[in-house]
Amino acid sequence: MKFLSAGLLLFCMLLLGGCSDETDLFTGLSEQDSNEVVARLADQHIDARKRLEKTGVVVTVATSDMNRAVRVLNAAGLPRQSRASLGDIFKKEGVISTPLEERARYIYALSQELEATLSQIDGVIVARVHVVLPERIAPGEPVQPASAAVFIKHSAALDPDSVRGRIQQMVASSIPGMSAQSAESKKFSIVFVPATEFQETTQWASFGPFKLDSEELPFWHLMPWLVPAGVVVLLLIIALLLRSDWRAALLRRIGFGARSRSTVPARA
Repeated sequence: MKFLSAGLLLFCMLLLGGCSDETDLFTGLSEQDSNEVVARLADQHIDARKRLEKTGVVVTVATSDMNRAVRVLNAAGLPRQSRASLGDIFKKEGVISTPLEERARYIYALSQELEATLSQIDGVIVARVHVVLPERIAPGEPVQPASAAVFIKHSAALDPDSVRGRIQQMVASSIPGMSAQSAESKKFSIVFVPATEFQETTQWASFGPFKLDSEELPFWHLMPWLVPAGVVVLLLIIALLLRSDWRAALLRRIGFGARSRSTVPARA
């Protein structure tokens, strides 16, 4: 009886051990960011789940898919970097700032607003904008014109030549003291860098309506036979635990009963 109970316990532990555990991939995401992450992972056949918590949405994936999920999202630039708006930077907090602090905060907020706008262009993965406002270096000196530098990391879907002029015009119109002429000069720099595309190393194969790793395909071909066999074994173990007469018959059949009788001394 003890051996059968131990066998049943071991079988249940193996079943539970076969279940894939999950790992938190991102925490504190917004609903939109989490939806973009889940949709992108689904395109690469990675199952991701969302869980709502007080700090935001948590996205989880199977531990075995963690490496692929990180590489897929890095190539796609997801989740998107959160940026502060002008309203967030200049909240009324009752503290009087110096002119230098106000200028620094304004430059930072302006850069954040431009980056957020550029990120809405299809194909843009990462957008960074560095702004220099017009200023007078010393009294009596001429005012230095405004300048800007734009860095854009893009996917293959974006043609830099088709958007370069519009980006220059938009940035020049958004920065005080920068004219269209300065946007065409050395005071404006824009750099396009193509992103490294995600290279899929897993060979996928079809198994009915599912897409599986080709290395795991032989195992799944055996599943139609392994599952019924496992169910039969489990039912047999349960039956032996419940029916003492079946258990005694099985023990006699495998020889335990015969050996026990042979140890009894014969009567004279």
